Amino acid sequence: MTGFANLAALVDAELEGRSITVFRKVPAVVTVAGVWYDYSMAPGKPAPQYYAAAPLTAQPLSRSADGGLDHGGNVGGGVKYLRRLMAMCVTVGGVPQNFRLLDYLLFYPFVDMGTADKQDMTNVQTLTRYIGGAGVQMMAVLVAPHGLAGDTFVVTYTNSEGDAGRVTPLHTMTTGTAVNGTILTTSANLAGSAGPFMTLQAGDTGVSSIQSVQCTAGTDVGLFTLALVKPLANFTLRGRDAPVEVDYLIDFSQVPAIVDDAYLNFISCPSGSLSAAALVGTLEVAWD
Repeated sequence: MTGFANLAALVDAELEGRSITVFRKVPAVVTVAGVWYDYSMAPGKPAPQYYAAAPLTAQPLSRSADGGLDHGGNVGGGVKYLRRLMAMCVTVGGVPQNFRLLDYLLFYPFVDMGTADKQDMTNVQTLTRYIGGAGVQMMAVLVAPHGLAGDTFVVTYTNSEGDAGRVTPLHTMTTGTAVNGTILTTSANLAGSAGPFMTLQAGDTGVSSIQSVQCTAGTDVGLFTLALVKPLANFTLRGRDAPVEVDYLIDFSQVPAIVDDAYLNFISCPSGSLSAAALVGTLEVAWD
């Protein structure tokens, strides 16, 4: 049990320090089945963020500056843990829906789909959490609708071992939908579009920074953001008749750690349109 000597220590920590927050997110876009969506851009509580910053320039995200799911204040020398999560959605398009809870670390905004030139990133700002990049993944999020042309692109990055010049395989942009918040590398039955996180060069397990991105054709319209994220936990909404309730100790035999000032939010793979589909729930954390 990470961070606790035994079950009694975890119970004591819950009694001494814990936080429960309520969330309600209501997407305002028409999503499609099988294409992942970034809830950080959805209206509601917490307030949305839109990856707005200087183009191609690294910009950190944090709870204190940018919000996200409220998990309480910093705990200094202690460690905070995700204890329980409850969520529900009563709209048809909202179930089933597979979710991942992420710590959003840093992003590079406004990658232009309209050029085949290499677009170099500016890295004055660096990771403030998971500093080495261990387990950190890249996620391409659409922020201005594209023309569904199915262009391909590659990203050059530095891995968690500090090796620069690493290059992803060629990734295909989704042809399934073109709404803000679409995770660009996800589309059912589309070769080169396999999942919410970009495939890394063989042997790599994490990313510490991005150096450049390059589109193959560069004749589409639209803009996307490259975000560095740390996956923390999963859960699935299966039906509209009852909420999903996850106890991460009992159900998964471990409690995911949440570092100080983490910006938390969800991504999901819907079964249909999430437009006006309210996602409501609670997030409970404990710390030692």
